[in-house]
Amino acid sequence: MLRYLRAVLALLITSALVWLLNTNHGEIPAFGKFLSPFEGFWRNGEAPDDLASEQTLKLPGLQQAVTVRFDDHRVPHIFAQNDHDLYFAQGYFTARDRLWQMEFQTHVAAGRISEIVGARALEYDRFQRRMGLPHGAEKSLAVMMSEPTTRTVLEAYTAGVNAYIGALSPRDYPLEYKLLNYAPEPWKPLKCALLLQLMAWDLSGRSDDLRLSNALGKYGPAVMRDLFPDYPTREDPIVPVGTKLDYTPLAVPPVPAAFAAGASDKVPQNEPDADLGSNNFALGGSRTASGLPILANDPHLQLNLPSIWYQLQLVAPGVNVYGVTIPGAPTIIIGFNQSVAWGVTNVGGDVLDWYQLKFKDNTKREYWHAGQWKPVRRVVERIKVRGLPDRLDTVLYTHHGPIVYDHDEKPFNAQTPVRHAMRWTAHEGGNEVLTFYRLNRAQNYQDYAAALSTYAAPAQNFIFASNQNDVAIWPNGKFPLKWPDQGKFILDGSNPAHDWQGWIPQTQNPHVKNPERGFVSSANQFPAGPDYPYYLGWNFASYERGHRINTRLGQMQRATPDSLRRLQTDNLNLNAQLMLPRLLALVQPAQLTPAQRQAYDELRRWNYFYDAHVAAPSIFDLWYNQLVERLWEDDFNSKVTQLEMRYPPRDRTNNLILKEDTSRWIDDRRTPQRETLPQLALQAFQFATDSLTRKFGPLGSNWNWANQKSTDIMHLARLPGFGRMDVDCGGGAAIVNATTERNGPSWRMVVALGPQPKAYGVFPGGQSGNPGSAYYDDLLETWRVGQLNELIYLTSAAQAHPRVQATWQLHQAK
Repeated sequence: MLRYLRAVLALLITSALVWLLNTNHGEIPAFGKFLSPFEGFWRNGEAPDDLASEQTLKLPGLQQAVTVRFDDHRVPHIFAQNDHDLYFAQGYFTARDRLWQMEFQTHVAAGRISEIVGARALEYDRFQRRMGLPHGAEKSLAVMMSEPTTRTVLEAYTAGVNAYIGALSPRDYPLEYKLLNYAPEPWKPLKCALLLQLMAWDLSGRSDDLRLSNALGKYGPAVMRDLFPDYPTREDPIVPVGTKLDYTPLAVPPVPAAFAAGASDKVPQNEPDADLGSNNFALGGSRTASGLPILANDPHLQLNLPSIWYQLQLVAPGVNVYGVTIPGAPTIIIGFNQSVAWGVTNVGGDVLDWYQLKFKDNTKREYWHAGQWKPVRRVVERIKVRGLPDRLDTVLYTHHGPIVYDHDEKPFNAQTPVRHAMRWTAHEGGNEVLTFYRLNRAQNYQDYAAALSTYAAPAQNFIFASNQNDVAIWPNGKFPLKWPDQGKFILDGSNPAHDWQGWIPQTQNPHVKNPERGFVSSANQFPAGPDYPYYLGWNFASYERGHRINTRLGQMQRATPDSLRRLQTDNLNLNAQLMLPRLLALVQPAQLTPAQRQAYDELRRWNYFYDAHVAAPSIFDLWYNQLVERLWEDDFNSKVTQLEMRYPPRDRTNNLILKEDTSRWIDDRRTPQRETLPQLALQAFQFATDSLTRKFGPLGSNWNWANQKSTDIMHLARLPGFGRMDVDCGGGAAIVNATTERNGPSWRMVVALGPQPKAYGVFPGGQSGNPGSAYYDDLLETWRVGQLNELIYLTSAAQAHPRVQATWQLHQAK
């Protein structure tokens, strides 16, 4: 009897375990499939030689044969006989390497993460939808699908992605699907638009309108003009001051009467990182050894695995282009062909404004504008939540745009403007895919300029070089035609004079071709100087990166690609070079303990380079930032003032430290005594050295900058164990090598134009999105030490090359 009881008990336990492992429990996914030896994560292991050297695939939807060559980094070089098959194959092979990444990011943009992880992502999904990302994607898609070329591109790319998805069984799913227990869904052209919308949010979704309006209400216009000026004292704009205009400017709208916005403790703190930026630069042939231009680009974005970029070469009649794209987006975004090269950096202009609204009553069905009550449009969003019933969320729209939140809620919207409508260029609709399609095929400057005409958002500094010896740069995108400072503060949603009054003509965006200095560059600084006729914004990246780049380019003669590679990894911190002598002079060494004096002497010997294995950057970085905090905390920190504001920009802060010893802002108004600048500098220095001592012990190699900065390249979904922590590298914010704790050069590229282009590049990761693949992060070490790989640019499908390791043939399935 006992024997049968044990058997029944074992059967019950086994049945319960099978049920437990194969059933979702609320937000907790079932782990049975993940652990299964037949279709679980064991199936995702991959050896370096797993890629077949020869293979033939029969794929439904192809029109003609396609040849794909793979090099030693598993970059696909796609040779097609028509556009449809070219982008079909791009979609197929991108999905083969990066399916989970490309789909997950579109779920992020669409506000659909709750479908995967459950209720804990609900407020995030609501935020994405209320910011209008799906709305903007739909408008852009309508524009792109109405144009025959981009319709072909999007539909072919979509068909290629779906050809790969359709051939998968659950055992073949990427690891993350198994871990989170869900399946890929069919790709749609809308997903390509969502991906571009997410990039627009990352690069143009920041706004200080509400913070500055709060400061204006507290301190008045004179203080705002002093502390938040429209143009800094140190600047080296992208288009040099004095560049002759080749157009007649439009009349700028008149400045209306001042509007006093109500104070708000709700500001958009769920914003993209302010450190996101980039560098690009191009030398004309007069400064190069070859006599032809060399172009470089390194976009600074959040460093993730899988890598944000995907390399490939696309060849078809009329196009032979190599570069990188974002998985899920067709064409090449940054790259080169036989005649030209191009790259992008972020503009960061003021293209997102907030409008204070006046509702007729608490029903919020009408708002006051232009002397009349106008209807509010209501859009019901259905949000699927894993393990729970669907949630319905009503988003209100005015002619300005969405009212992101219309009453106090929590948690996300506790940090988002309440009863304000948002106007954003990413909601306007553009055809970015057509821009890149044309750039991929450009042969000269005229083709490049024409390609930019359909580009809307996010605004980018498009740099260009050609083998006709032209170099150019064009800060480009859709910019509203504004009166000076329009959108610097909250706008009056009831006054039509505060509406956007049209657009700056694209041909009148700042631009320069073949300047006398022999180079063009950008590093997110002001697009143009005070002589530019239109208002694009008041706050751009501080001047240090751009000025350092221009200084070094101006010194180059007979430059080679390696000259530009070395510039990309330059670690000189101009802010330290400017400010450290002043900070050292403010502190008397006699006031320091012996341990603090050691740190002081370390700084005195320093050359201002943020190299990985030097302690001085750790000391200066903490010291300077702590001094800035002590200067402004009592006057602008929300925890002290109970009002959300921002600190004055670096240029204004530095001028105060350098020149204004008796400024009213030095005193901490929370204390009875009057503080002096030397006192604040000493306190900040002591704080910095004490903090480093507590963290690392006495001054030594543990204080090195790489340890203090601690660059982490995390998995896109923050899955532990799938990222690379504490990457040993130098650089930092406002440095040419802008590698910070989480952001940095996401792709480094240098292209030398000539009869045949020679190009070099690397990103911090690998071609594969599979953590079990040798190609997941095989490029990381090359990136870490600042080197580049030669990029293989094939001119025919049959061209022999020692680094080509596989050739696949694609045919139409009968």
